[in-house]
Amino acid sequence: MATTESLRRAITAVFGLSVDILPVTVVFVYGTLTDRTRVSELLSEYTFGPAAVCDGVQRVDGRYPTLIPGGQTTGRLLATTELDRLDGYEGVDRGLYCRVSIPVRSAEASEVSDRSRSDRSAFDVDTAEVYIGDPSALGVDRQVGWPDAENFSHAVTKYVEANSVRIVMKNHTDDH
Repeated sequence: MATTESLRRAITAVFGLSVDILPVTVVFVYGTLTDRTRVSELLSEYTFGPAAVCDGVQRVDGRYPTLIPGGQTTGRLLATTELDRLDGYEGVDRGLYCRVSIPVRSAEASEVSDRSRSDRSAFDVDTAEVYIGDPSALGVDRQVGWPDAENFSHAVTKYVEANSVRIVMKNHTDDH
């Protein structure tokens, strides 16, 4: 899998800026952050990556979209150096959403493993961050909540690990 260095090179190529000192994070987005206009209002350094599917969780809508156990959700990958802005936007500090790392694999995993490092997409990473909202805080029916949800963030992490939730990239075409 590609390292943060390949993500930095991709962002440098797109924006013409050196991001050597800033960590680049890949995020799976499935709601308002799939809208290029909304993202450009929020972030100054980002690049959209390939379409992806998150297996093991499904989207539901309350005041804002969130994910609940079961099914799958379509979205895409987004790389940015501004994770703190995304955390603020998603209300992580207010308990509206939590952020969890979920394993990523390519739909072409066997092909990718045979490619040289320079041929790999900047979005070939081991994990991506995913924002999952607390259904009770978003006005979603509590019956679709998380198992053992005494502590929402802990319940999400426990479910993701126990149920092999994963993100599968659909292709390697960047959408700049």
